[in-house]
Amino acid sequence: MNENTHAIDSITVYSSLNAALTSLCQEPESMGRTLSTIAVILYLGVYSIAQNAAVTFTRDVAPILQKHCQTCHRPGEAAPFPLLTYEQARPWAASMKRVVKEKVMPPWFADPGVGHFANDRSLTEKEINTIVAWVNAGASQGDPAEMPSPSTFTEGWGIPKPDAIFELPRAFDVPASGMVEYQYVILPTGFTKDTWVQAAEARPTDRSVVHHIIAYVREPGSNYFKGQKTGVFFEAPPPKQDEKTDTSALPSDFLVGYAPGQPAEILQPGQGKLIKAGSDIVLEVHYTPNGTATTDRTRLGLVFAKETPKERVLTLSAVNGTFKIPPGDPNYRVDADFDVPREVKLVALHPHMHTRGKDFEYRLQFPNGETRTLLKVPAYNWHWQLWYNLDEPITLPQGTKIECTAHFDNSAGNPENPDPTKTVIWGQQNSDEMMVGFFNLVFDAKLPASDLLPHPKSAPPVAKN
Repeated sequence: MNENTHAIDSITVYSSLNAALTSLCQEPESMGRTLSTIAVILYLGVYSIAQNAAVTFTRDVAPILQKHCQTCHRPGEAAPFPLLTYEQARPWAASMKRVVKEKVMPPWFADPGVGHFANDRSLTEKEINTIVAWVNAGASQGDPAEMPSPSTFTEGWGIPKPDAIFELPRAFDVPASGMVEYQYVILPTGFTKDTWVQAAEARPTDRSVVHHIIAYVREPGSNYFKGQKTGVFFEAPPPKQDEKTDTSALPSDFLVGYAPGQPAEILQPGQGKLIKAGSDIVLEVHYTPNGTATTDRTRLGLVFAKETPKERVLTLSAVNGTFKIPPGDPNYRVDADFDVPREVKLVALHPHMHTRGKDFEYRLQFPNGETRTLLKVPAYNWHWQLWYNLDEPITLPQGTKIECTAHFDNSAGNPENPDPTKTVIWGQQNSDEMMVGFFNLVFDAKLPASDLLPHPKSAPPVAKN
């Protein structure tokens, strides 16, 4: 047996016993009551250890992995190894114990004291203790007959079988090293009628070198990359230190994104995102070389709504692109907000920053003066770009303000900081920064989305994450 086996239980039992014996020595007249207490402590200690020894993979651990882990830990997905079977999980038992105890996995960064989220992937204390007890007891398989039925997935996709698939015009060559500017490709949809999308997913063919993908909808008549040739790779203009106008506004409707830990976009029944007839898809792909030259040919899959949705979903954002983070500043604050021009429902939140991102917060300021904090991410991790789907939609009256506050650590004490001597501005590489509070709004599908869009900026839009 491992020397650390049942360490937690032993310490608990020992501490309780020591307290009881001390009481017995100090107060002999309470001997009967103290001896009874000691007996109960010993019984509970033995019972706890016996329970730990009985924990098995098939009965206790596999259901936890199915619920929280297998979306990523399966062949073809982002995780480096699958966790579908005992044979796959057993070699990783010690690592599993460590990461669940440290709450590194599953990745979830919301402050548990603020808000409730339908897609909360964090483990309960009971689930953490179950995995720890399983490892401590030797990580046994258990009775194969108690293994739950396997979860079903669409091979190659996290959505049902797509009705339409778009892909890069060719495989993109990612070098072994260096910095690769954001790559853009405009893909005509060929849609001759307005099309409602119920589910969408962007998928790289080599996840190891893809930091993120965003698929935007460029409607007919848009000035976004106006005149740019379709079907070819190109790069957007670099940021300018002396830029006076906020050029960070989204170019058009955000259809779907990909980043490590970010699931596919699957909307609720009766909801959809609209792609108007004649629209183009603008794919933005951020490649990050990892030491090995490779290729990627990202794909976009769409599942069409079977009937016209009653509600439209629109992804918008509160953005600030005018900041200048001073060199060495460990706690630089940036604020952004969005005024809601008509009544809508808020259903999801998605904070985005880069390597210097430290924390992020969403708040609501209602017209009646009431304020409400929706989400706090006290330790932002740029490696995991997560959506936080509200447990229940929140109705936002006209005049509600969505407020976002972020802090950045541009000091040498930030191990992710590529250059603490640099003044950091808005930009598209990891060495630059972004401050974006994405959110999903839901409203009557018959209403024009233009009623919700912010006033256009005075300068041409620059593509961004």
